[in-house]
Amino acid sequence: MRGFSEIAFTPQVKAAQERMGSRRSYARLEQGPSTPDTLGEDEVGFLGERDSFYMASIGESGWPYIQHRGGPKGFVHVLDERTLAFADLRGNRQYISVGNVASDERVALIFVDYPNRARLKVLARATTVTRADDPETFSRVAGNAPAERIFVLHVEGLDWNCPQHITPRFTEDEVRELTNPLMERLQSLERENASLRERLGKSANKSGPPAKTP
Repeated sequence: MRGFSEIAFTPQVKAAQERMGSRRSYARLEQGPSTPDTLGEDEVGFLGERDSFYMASIGESGWPYIQHRGGPKGFVHVLDERTLAFADLRGNRQYISVGNVASDERVALIFVDYPNRARLKVLARATTVTRADDPETFSRVAGNAPAERIFVLHVEGLDWNCPQHITPRFTEDEVRELTNPLMERLQSLERENASLRERLGKSANKSGPPAKTP
């Protein structure tokens, strides 16, 4: 997280860390030569399983803007150890993120794995690319999706955040996967119960009506 700390730990942030007693531990991470943060095996695997993330950009007014992005698992592509990309599909056509990165390419992203309570923060510089700009990269990222453009993100810093306050949440597919064994067991028990009822009914029919008391 050397690149992340160099960007995020401004003098005012360091002063706050000093006041709150966490500066010493973070200062140790900043020792040694400055090296860029890169996407390793853990980050690539984590990103490949994500179906959504949040991205913040900065408008010309100075206000940050946060947008949710979603898609099938793997819709965020790792092009190399310092480059991410995703297809920009047509939505409400406000184009706020598109306009923001045209004037200020700095963006911040957060990816969350809610079931496993893990999150990855990424600081990057974003550019937008159309099919006419780079047909090969556009096709690699967008595939057959009706994308208007792709966002290419050049990673400047990344940091794994602590899981302390992440509330576990599950998608429909994850709930289905977790409950499938229970549903299969329930169906098996229902079939067994129906079979027992049928056998009891046949047994009662064979024995005939009860004898009348004289």
